[in-house]
Amino acid sequence: MKIKTRLTLGVGLLFTLIILLSVVSVKNLFELKSDTENVLVANYRTLEYSRNILTALETNSENALDRIEENLKKQEQNITEINELEVTQDLRDYFEHLKTNPSDTALRSEIRKVIYEVMNMNMQAIQRKSELAEKTAERAVYWIAITGTGCFIIAFILLVNLPANIANPIKELSESIRQVAEKNYSERVHFQSNSEFGELARSFNAMAQKLEEYDSSNLAKLMIEKKRVETLIDKMHDPVIGLDEEMRIIFANEEASQILGLQESELIGVKSKDLALKNDLLRSLIKDIDSIDENPSTVKPIKIFSKGKESYFEKDIQHISITPTGESVSKVIGHVILLRNVTEYKELDSAKTNFIANVSHEFKTPISSIKMSLQLLENEQIGALNDEQKNLVDSIKDDAGRLLKITGELLNMTQVESGNIQLSLLRTDPREIVHYAINATKVQAEQKQIKVEISCPESVSEIHADNEKTAWVITNLISNAIRYSYDNSTILVSIQEIKNLVTISVKDTGQGIAPQYKEKIFDRYFRVPGTKKEGTGLGLAISKEFIEAQGGKIVVESEFGAGSTFTVSLNKVS
Repeated sequence: MKIKTRLTLGVGLLFTLIILLSVVSVKNLFELKSDTENVLVANYRTLEYSRNILTALETNSENALDRIEENLKKQEQNITEINELEVTQDLRDYFEHLKTNPSDTALRSEIRKVIYEVMNMNMQAIQRKSELAEKTAERAVYWIAITGTGCFIIAFILLVNLPANIANPIKELSESIRQVAEKNYSERVHFQSNSEFGELARSFNAMAQKLEEYDSSNLAKLMIEKKRVETLIDKMHDPVIGLDEEMRIIFANEEASQILGLQESELIGVKSKDLALKNDLLRSLIKDIDSIDENPSTVKPIKIFSKGKESYFEKDIQHISITPTGESVSKVIGHVILLRNVTEYKELDSAKTNFIANVSHEFKTPISSIKMSLQLLENEQIGALNDEQKNLVDSIKDDAGRLLKITGELLNMTQVESGNIQLSLLRTDPREIVHYAINATKVQAEQKQIKVEISCPESVSEIHADNEKTAWVITNLISNAIRYSYDNSTILVSIQEIKNLVTISVKDTGQGIAPQYKEKIFDRYFRVPGTKKEGTGLGLAISKEFIEAQGGKIVVESEFGAGSTFTVSLNKVS
């Protein structure tokens, strides 16, 4: 019998017995309730009405007859026993005579006799119905006990047999699986039933048999696959070095052997840390193997003298981890060091940087001459200009200023890209930097009626910073805030001390940065799509490079539609 069928029958039978027990209990309880209500509702009320009539009969108050009339009418509506109707009718006749002759004591005596007869009749009925209710209760207890005992016996049988029928085969199967996991492929499971366990046993035995056959024949295939992988790695044009979990070199292709200056026999099987003591390049390759930056863009290329020239390589370390069979926690079993040759791209990038630097430098001289010529044109001693000429001069002046700014940014970017950022780190008061930046952007702020406020404590620690470059960054941030803020708004520049850092924040009230562009805002040449503001997209990229070169950090917090806050963090002077 199938396990599903067995479970369905067992649970279904138990469910049926529970329903049967519920039906028997409810039926008997309703019968008992009915018998009890017959006593309380019918006979008890008649006794109450009779007692009220007797009480009223014993009193000579003015409303005694009214009370008797009221209770007698209720009694006439509550006839439940045999002959009770005739006796009640006699009571009605005597009462009608009593109303005409209230002082007749004999008549009152007859009424009492009739009332006692009614009460006696209902007392006997109460006794009889109580006995009937008692029998009903005994019968209910009997049938509930019989049904409950049956449910208990069947449930006990299911509790003893059903779990064992399921758990024992699972236990046997688990033990067999453990044996196979330990490479005992001769293990077999023997279930003779036609249930799901029988089908599972047949499938398991077939799997174990195939594993046993495979185990005896896969060694040669594994050796072939090993040779194939080694050949593929060796034919790669990029240097590749493989390490095991103990940092022992397990493979290295020909390119890796060349740049390390070692033969393959000197590398394979040797612990890399021991070999790194006499090989500077290998030492630099494995020094940060446990803390390699996961962002490749932040890893600078390595300069290596290879094949008679200087070459540049990007290092990529992959940690190889597996989850052993039967376990849930992965563990590292080795590392692969891959060096990508980026010499060609580095040379192209260097050529681009030099070209931009030369062009920008050549632009500065004619642009400066243009600005000087404009100053001469604006000098009224040379000659007065009409309004149209003044507008043209102003337009040329704005364009020249914009070109000069772009040229300055390009020169700064070439300095960043070449890696030749010249820093002069000195003790600097951050308040002086902030005041300088605000004064530099004062005219720009006045043109849009923007107010720049400063929030600064009375005493601020000095910072280690390049005064000129840091001032350029803060000026650029305030200039951007003015450019993207609405007219007649307020920009807040605040200075704070947080542990060993001093932070300078610039908060504007502009449109803010959309969430999808927030991570790209410091990328070179990036400008938010759709913006109408002029710029090269280099200012923030240069600012980031300048601040990070000083050991600081620049971040942005922005809520789209509510403005942005750029924060520069620099180290305090200890």
